This record gives sequence, C-alpha cells and structure tokens, in this order.
Amino acid sequence: MIELEGVPELVDPVMVAAFEGWNDAGDAASTAVAHLEREWKGEVFAALDAEDYYDFQVNRPTVFMEAGVRKITWPTTRLSVVRVGGDKPRDLVLVRGIEPSMRWRSFCNELLGFAHELGIELVVILGALLGDTPHTRPVPISGTTSDADLARRMDLEETKYEGPTGIVGVLQEACTHAGVPAVSLWAAVPHYVSQPPNPKATLALLNRLEDLIDVRIPLGELPEDARAWQVGVDQLAAEDSEVAEYVQTLEEARDTAELPEASGEAIAREFERYLRRRDGSSGPSAGGHATADGGDGPSSYRRDTPGGRTRPPKPSQQDSDDEESSED
Repeated sequence: MIELEGVPELVDPVMVAAFEGWNDAGDAASTAVAHLEREWKGEVFAALDAEDYYDFQVNRPTVFMEAGVRKITWPTTRLSVVRVGGDKPRDLVLVRGIEPSMRWRSFCNELLGFAHELGIELVVILGALLGDTPHTRPVPISGTTSDADLARRMDLEETKYEGPTGIVGVLQEACTHAGVPAVSLWAAVPHYVSQPPNPKATLALLNRLEDLIDVRIPLGELPEDARAWQVGVDQLAAEDSEVAEYVQTLEEARDTAELPEASGEAIAREFERYLRRRDGSSGPSAGGHATADGGDGPSSYRRDTPGGRTRPPKPSQQDSDDEESSED
C-alpha cells in the first residue's frame, strides 16, 4: 500500500532515477541525482523496504553514531520531491538507490506505483558505462527509449540493444509496458580511468537532462570539479607513455568519427543552454525547495567491472573480458 499523505499535488512532474552498481561507471549517474537533491534541498518522503530487495552480504548496512547512540543505515532506494520555481514551475521526483539484488520485477512495480500515484509524466533514468572514449574530449551522452513516437518527438535513439541488462534497462521496459513514457541517458566514462568520482561525466549528464526536461539546473562547483578532474588525468597520462599514446589514438578516432557531422546539433544545443543560463526568464530559475518530509550507447561501451580498470589495453589488443557491448 503506497501512502503519499505528505506530498502535495505535483506540477508537470518528472521522475529522475539513478542506481549505484553495474550501470553507474565512475558513480557518474548516482552522483548526478545526489547533486540535484543537494542543490534543491530535497527531503526524503519514501524509502523501499531494504529486506525485500537487497542481499546484505553484498550491500552491507553501515553503523554510525548519532548523539552517542549507535544506529544502522540500511542499503535501499529512497524518493524525494523538489519543486523548481520560475516562470514554468515543475516538480521533480528524485529516485536514488542501489541496484537491487533480487525481485527486480517487484522493485520496478513498486516504483511504478509511486509514479502512477504522483501523476508522473516522464521517467528519466541516468546511467554510465565504460567506453573507448578519451577523457580530453566532451563526454558522449546517448539518449534512448523504447517508444518510437517519443524517440521522434524528443530526438532520441530508439533502442535496439539485445543482451545482458541491468536495472536501468529493466525499469525502462517496465515503464514502457505500463504506459509511462521513459528515457535513459547514458554517459560514456573512459575505461582507463574508471574510478569514481567522475565529475565531468556527471556534469555532462546534468546538461543533457537540462535540455531534455527544460529545467535550469544549478551546477554549483561541478564545472570547476570537472576541469580539475581533467587536469589530474592529464598529469597522470603524461607520466606514462603507454597511456599517453593510447589516449592520442582514442582522440584521433573520436575526431575522425565526428568530423563529417560538423557538430551542428551540439553547437546549437550549447548555444541554447548558454541563453537559458544567461536569461533566467527563458526557463525555470535555479531556485527550488522541497515540497515534502552509478543503455543503449555506442557499441564500444563496456560493462563496468568490480575492480575498475587502472591501465588501458594496447590499441592492438583487447581483453576478452571487455568484449561486451553497451546495454540498456
């Protein structure tokens, strides 16, 4: 039974979700939702029962002290609501948690129950996967959906992926079958620097989300963090000739692939974002308040591995463990 007594009627609500784990390389996706919660001061209004979905030997609870009393935080998925003010106010329902260990269909049905009760108009699921992409170039973001009409209206790719999937892919399909419009946004994280955090990928996801739902997102210190991250990786790459050579190979491949397109759409999107940020009247303002209490990308994307990758393979070789392509 879902009770939402503390949540008022929402305005044009969009659900934005991200889950730590398999589909969250560099913690880029979960950090993006955490950023929205922090900037808009979201307060949790609901949490799924951890006993139903998590194996505590895989995702351990944590003990902490509060006012001299020991307490336990259980791994779960929590929901919060924030209202973005401005000329066109809009509510966001933020879902952040850990990919469940079991009962995925029940997990998705419970989230969809909240979506129906709250009148959610669109579900946006954020994900990040490892890819053959250089850290020196803009982070590739792919938007996918299973809805052909939605793909045309929102300039997205209709997913054709077949293969192993994570909770992002399962939730997107559950939304589609339930008649709830759903989109997945995927960031490609360089596989040779997969350790979290990756503020550059998080920033790219938030920029694409901003374009998608027409909400001005306060970025805080993220742009500076992203620049600092790139400088740090530049320094590490410069200290290893093999890494530097590999990055150069990726840069050449990326630049060659993008040259024919002349990046027209990307330039137009950046200009629109600039105008939106310069003129607050062109979209909702950055302010907001609480109203209650880690794809289907390019085929070169790789599944994240538990230990991450610290060094690249040589350009002429690939580990057989990394032959899997991107997934939903």
